[in-house]
Amino acid sequence: MNLFKDKVQVTDKIVLGGDRMVLFAGPCAAESYDICYETGAEVQKICAELGIDYVFKSSFDKANRTSSSSYRGPSKEGGLEILRRVKKDLNVPVVTDVHESHQCAEVAEVADVLQIPAFLCRQTDLLIAAAQTGRAVKVKKGQFMAPEDMKYAVDKVRGEGNNNVFLTERGSSFGYHNLVVDMRSLPIMREYTPVIFDVTHSIQRPGGLGGKSGGDRQFAPFLAKAAAAAGVDGFFIETHPNPAVALSDGPNMVPLHELRSFVEMLHAFWKLNRSQS
Repeated sequence: MNLFKDKVQVTDKIVLGGDRMVLFAGPCAAESYDICYETGAEVQKICAELGIDYVFKSSFDKANRTSSSSYRGPSKEGGLEILRRVKKDLNVPVVTDVHESHQCAEVAEVADVLQIPAFLCRQTDLLIAAAQTGRAVKVKKGQFMAPEDMKYAVDKVRGEGNNNVFLTERGSSFGYHNLVVDMRSLPIMREYTPVIFDVTHSIQRPGGLGGKSGGDRQFAPFLAKAAAAAGVDGFFIETHPNPAVALSDGPNMVPLHELRSFVEMLHAFWKLNRSQS
């Protein structure tokens, strides 16, 4: 198996596929500036001390909630303004989701990386619009997709002259509110481009709480260590100061006060893999 050897320029200063682990982390939804700033500041501090490159993550709009009554965000304008302030005040790059092709240009004025949600990873117009912004494009593998088929999503972005595209594994759906992670998918997808492992959505139970998603947080360390051993280039972790009251995906987010020990463990396993590769 010929694993992908090239690197992806996530930002001017962050390279994916190199000798530094990259962490994409933050609260699931941009609930408020205070929560985003508190979370981002703590993760930034952890990453700086461990020598990890950090990209702040939060969604300005949660357009893919299970129920129409679920929290979506503070409005598009309000959510983007929160991300803009966090980016400026912490001097940190930002990644957020786009759900419609017409959003891409506006969101790219704030975000350094555009994330394509898993359910939309085959949407050609969305992938092309994201690619045309010139920003790095982070594509989540659909829960319904075979890993080898994600090559074509990568090709759609590169076809627009944008080579800064990478993939994210977040588990496969077999129904009954459950996801399963096939660790073989990581080296398969890494033949095409660098790969991120989404720790928190891989332990999600989609729709498992009657109109909203649940999660099995206790399994996060096991899957994360397995992914590090399989040789991913970085990780995606959603975290929150108090997941019990979070407005989106609380059951599968890592509590902020536990994140340092979690990331320290993860980084150690990641470095061990790199030293053996």
